[in-house]
Parts: sequence; structure tokens; C-alpha cells
Amino acid sequence: MMIIYNVTTHVESSIETAWIEYMREKHIPLMLATGKFREATFTRINPSEPTEQGISFSVQYLCPNKATLESYLAEDAERIERELLHQFGSNALEFTTELELIGRAQLNTKP
Repeated sequence: MMIIYNVTTHVESSIETAWIEYMREKHIPLMLATGKFREATFTRINPSEPTEQGISFSVQYLCPNKATLESYLAEDAERIERELLHQFGSNALEFTTELELIGRAQLNTKP
């Protein structure tokens, strides 16, 4: 059973550009380099009501199974989270959610 490890982060507006760059160039590659995730999807959450208090993002890491995710959490998570906290402190607050992948669908459009 595939697991999606979803990390949602609320980022202060003042660091948004630097945080996105850090995520693209350092953090997401570091997560994938653990060998415990197959891919990552990086998204901006578009709220129904815009605010001036920052913006939220989601990174969904695809993990082959629960045991592999538990291995990441035990062996790698603290070190990687500590680096992110060192870079941005409380200007980027995150929470995680584990999702069980039930299925995927695609629209098959043939010419």
C-alpha cells in the first residue's frame, strides 16, 4: 500500500521567495536522497479568501509503504526538520499528514 507523506507549511510572506527556493534546491532533494520516497509534488495552496498573513504550501512525498515511512521518521526526520527550522525558524510552520493511496485516475485523451 502506497503512502503519501503530506507536509503542509504556512510561510510568512516576507520569506516566501527564499523558502520556495530552499525547498526546490535543498529540502526536497534532501528528502528524496534518503531513498525512502519515490517522488515529490510541490504545491501552493490557493485559499478561497486571500490574507496578508502568509501563504500555505503542500509537499506530498510518495512512499512505497508504511514501514518505509516509519524508517524515515526514525532515521532521518529529526535531522532534516532541524535544518529547516535552522533556516526559517517560526516563519515557516508545518504539520504532517499520512495519507493512504487508494487509487489514481487519468483522463485518456487519444487524438
